[in-house]
Amino acid sequence: MTPGHKVMVIYGTRPEAIKVAPVIKALEDDPTLTPVVVVTAQHREMLDQVNEVFEIEPDVDLNLMAHGQTLNGIAGSVISRIDAVLEEHTPDAVLVQGDTTTVMGAAIAAFNREIPVVHLEAGLRSGDINSPFPEEANRKIVSQIARVHLAPTTVSRANLLADGVPDENIHVIGNTVIDALHWAVDRPTEIMVPELKDLADDDRRVLLVTTHRRENLGDNMENIGRAMRQLAISYPDLLIVWPAHKNPRVRASIVPQIEDLGNVISIEPVEYGEFSHLIAASDIVLTDSGGIQEEAPSLGKPVLVLRENTERPEAVDAGTVKLIGTETDRIVSEVSRLLDDKKAYRDMATAVNPYGDGHSAARSIAIISELLAPVQKQ
Repeated sequence: MTPGHKVMVIYGTRPEAIKVAPVIKALEDDPTLTPVVVVTAQHREMLDQVNEVFEIEPDVDLNLMAHGQTLNGIAGSVISRIDAVLEEHTPDAVLVQGDTTTVMGAAIAAFNREIPVVHLEAGLRSGDINSPFPEEANRKIVSQIARVHLAPTTVSRANLLADGVPDENIHVIGNTVIDALHWAVDRPTEIMVPELKDLADDDRRVLLVTTHRRENLGDNMENIGRAMRQLAISYPDLLIVWPAHKNPRVRASIVPQIEDLGNVISIEPVEYGEFSHLIAASDIVLTDSGGIQEEAPSLGKPVLVLRENTERPEAVDAGTVKLIGTETDRIVSEVSRLLDDKKAYRDMATAVNPYGDGHSAARSIAIISELLAPVQKQ
């Protein structure tokens, strides 16, 4: 049988893995396309967890993670190592997702070899080149060199048009994170964390907190920790669950604030399927993560974002997400409002999620097939 057009999917972090997983599975099912899965392992352990959940076995594992690695070090390694992989496998297209250093480096390496770049989740913009850092710059760089832009929403499409991207190269497909979330939540998964084994039968409301953004390290992270402490003391019937990010600076800012509190549970990061069920079991999500702003509203969970801006304004406009920054008093006030005001909670929980219907991967495959249709395989 003649092999299909080779589509190389390159990713390096947990969020990327989640969003490319539905596309990889769809590529595997398409008789005209052949996926070549390459991981840089910019995030080693968390990346492996997602691949395991979705039963994805990478064809190439560059294992670039190193202790104390700098952004320039990562970028240099990605470009040089990916270049060798491109030469060996000669893909017909390269797909990257989002805005990490892996994405930026892989896109440049492919562009320099005149291989079409397909950018999944294209067009996100915060409007501040330094926030999030370096993601805002990365996504703008990739937008300049990508051949196909798979935008999650019409707002993202408008951002790309404003940057001069031709309209015919932009396709609004929704966000594949919704495909992944539906798959994970529908899959029977038990929450294995011992402290949370009885969560389904616990009558307490649950506040899920995730923190990791580079721009929040330092004083902002300490503010978040103080807010968690105040909320735990003010609401003794509230259970706060904090999956502790691996970054030691995050832990150093948060742990001293919460370690003596009985209703705050600090856990190690859990695999994607388990985390999806943890979102489903929560009542409110407090986060500085990008992906959770898309995921949690699909499960009817209000999201309070620990940032001053977001590249996902659609969720803010829809009412499923609210930007609250990192001042301790503001965090406490906004969480308290959702805990105390049933109407305020209901308004956010029932707002319509703007990020799609769970069929974004299928749309992606159709567009990639169209891109490669003129390419004649030998």
